[in-house]
Amino acid sequence: MQIAVMLYPGFTALDFIGPYEALRFLPDTDIRFVWHEPGPIAADSAVLLVGATHSFDETPAPDVVLIPGGFSTMQHARDTKVLDWVRSAAASATWTASVCSGAMILAAAGLLDGKRATSHWAALPFLRTFGATPVDDERIVRADERTVTCAGVSAGIDLGLWLAAQIGGESRAKAIQLSMEYDPQPPFDSGHMSKASVTTRAAATAMMGRELVKPAALAASTGLLWDAALRRIRRPNRR
Repeated sequence: MQIAVMLYPGFTALDFIGPYEALRFLPDTDIRFVWHEPGPIAADSAVLLVGATHSFDETPAPDVVLIPGGFSTMQHARDTKVLDWVRSAAASATWTASVCSGAMILAAAGLLDGKRATSHWAALPFLRTFGATPVDDERIVRADERTVTCAGVSAGIDLGLWLAAQIGGESRAKAIQLSMEYDPQPPFDSGHMSKASVTTRAAATAMMGRELVKPAALAASTGLLWDAALRRIRRPNRR
C-alpha cells in the first residue's frame, strides 16, 4: 500500500507527523513525502526541514493521499500542479484525507463541493466559500466514501488512527495507539473554541492573526477567495 503525504513549504509539522506515526505501523506500507520535486522543505517554523522523497510525477496513483495544513496552505491551494495531482490521485485512491487547513486544498480541487468537511477553526469560513458545509463540532468528518477531513493540527493523530482502523482493522489500530502511548490527558481543557475562555480565544486569534496577515499569506487568501468567486460565476448550468 502506497501512502503519499504531500509536503509543501510552510507546512505545520504535527499535521503530518501525527498521522504518519500511526500509518507507518501498517504492514506492507510504502510512505512517500511528495512535492514538485524531491528535496528539503521547510516547515512553517522555518527551522525544521523535512525531505520530500518523491515528486508528484513519480507518485501518480497512491492508495492513500494525505494533505497537511499550515500557514501557507492558501498559497498552495492556488498551485495548478498541486490541484491537478490531488484530483488525479484522489480519483483512484482508496482514501483522500486532510488535516487542519489542508482541507482548503481539497476544497480548491473541487473534492468537497456540497459535502460536509472540517478544518482548523480559523480556516472553517473558507470552506463555505468553496461550496463545502463546514462542521465545527466534530474532530473527524467523512465527506464521502473515500474522502475524510479532520480538525486542526493535533486532530491528525486521531485521523491517523481512524485511517489505520479503516485499512488494517480496529485491533491493529488499537495496538498502534498503545505503541504510541496515545492517551491524551492535557493539563488544560481549552482545546476547542467551545471550551476556551474569552481571554484564551482572543489570545489564540491574535497569535494566529499575526501569521495570517503577513503579506504572502494575505495575498494568497485574497487570491483564493477570488478564485472561488470566479468559480461560482463560471459554473455551468447556473440558475
